[in-house]
Amino acid sequence: MPLTPHTESVESMEQLVVAWRAMVLDHDANADIRDLPGLAVRWADSRFSFWNCITLTEKEVTAPRMRRRLDEAADIMRAKKQPGLLWVFEDLLAVDTRSGLTVAAELAGLQYAFGGTGMAGGILPLPEPHHPDLTFVRVSTDEHLQAYADLQAGAYGLPVEDCRGGLVGSVLWTTEMYAYLALRDGVPVACAATSAAENRLFVSFVATDPQWQRRGYGEAVTRRALCEGARATGLTRATLHATEAGAPMYPRIGFRANTPIRFYSLKT
Repeated sequence: MPLTPHTESVESMEQLVVAWRAMVLDHDANADIRDLPGLAVRWADSRFSFWNCITLTEKEVTAPRMRRRLDEAADIMRAKKQPGLLWVFEDLLAVDTRSGLTVAAELAGLQYAFGGTGMAGGILPLPEPHHPDLTFVRVSTDEHLQAYADLQAGAYGLPVEDCRGGLVGSVLWTTEMYAYLALRDGVPVACAATSAAENRLFVSFVATDPQWQRRGYGEAVTRRALCEGARATGLTRATLHATEAGAPMYPRIGFRANTPIRFYSLKT
């Protein structure tokens, strides 16, 4: 039976909670991993800011409770050394609460960072991916992880050394994740990863070198990561969280949007 739109919004949040737990603990076994009332903390206090995350987890959140949860999340973030993000899956808020999110976040000391979209689909298996410019290699060495980190830095405007510190040396990424580099003439130009999370294949950390964007490289390597992940796990449903810039690519693969996501950082 197909999932309802609201159920897919819950699925999107829960996929973040499950997948990020594994990745953050892989980065730091002593990371702050807590499931609090209404909040999931996944925070390594890493210079690689993707590993510092909190999300609201309740459904049909009312305005008073939303304000309380935002205050609690902001207090946790202030106690950390490194910056990170609060994720708000908008469709988990009660309909009459959503219009007040901007003001409530402001009062909590949070500022809007950027937007995104939860997506999912029963799209697997996919045809064998191909791109005439590219060859694909599975990430299996620290050299591969460094190339992957450098692509993240270039695509998202993050410091190279922070990204390398967040990925190089990972056991999870080289053994249990299906992470791939797309090579053009032997040079890494795009990357994507999938991992098994609660009977879904979770897509994450898709990036393309800015000088090689709009050539289909990101789509091709995402298809490769999905294809190989599905082949290894037998999973047929996949989920992801897309940035606004990346969102237009995924419907071409078969993904469907479910919930808007708002990302907040502490006010500086």
